[in-house]
Amino acid sequence: QVQLVESGGGLVQAGGSLRLSCVASGRTFSTYIMAWFRQAPGKDREFVAAISRTGGRPYYADTVKGRFTISMDNAKNTVYLQMNSLKPEDTAVFYCAAGSPLNVVFESQYEYWGRGTQVTVSS
Repeated sequence: QVQLVESGGGLVQAGGSLRLSCVASGRTFSTYIMAWFRQAPGKDREFVAAISRTGGRPYYADTVKGRFTISMDNAKNTVYLQMNSLKPEDTAVFYCAAGSPLNVVFESQYEYWGRGTQVTVSS
C-alpha cells in the first residue's frame, strides 16, 4: 500500500501562486508515475500533470501548460506542483495520484490517491 498526503492548498487572488506538495509513504517503489488531478465543483476530475520517478519529461494538460510545473524529490518521496498565474477557473480540489498507468491522463489507471487539497482562486 501507498499513502499520499497533499498540502499547500488555500485561497489566492487571480494572478497569484501556490505550491502544492504530496508526500508518499509505504511501498512507494511500486509506483512509477506521480500525478496531479483536480476536480472543480460540478465537474469530473481531470488530469493536470504527471512525472516519472525515473526521470523523463513531465506531461501537462494543455490548460495548465506554461503556468504549472510538476517536480519530484525522490529522496523525500515528495511531488510538488508549482502553480503560477492562477485563474479563477483553476479553483478545484487537487488530488495527488500514484501508480503505473499506461496512459498518464486516465485516472482509472492510478492505484493510489490522496484525499485532496482545496485551491480557491478569487477574481
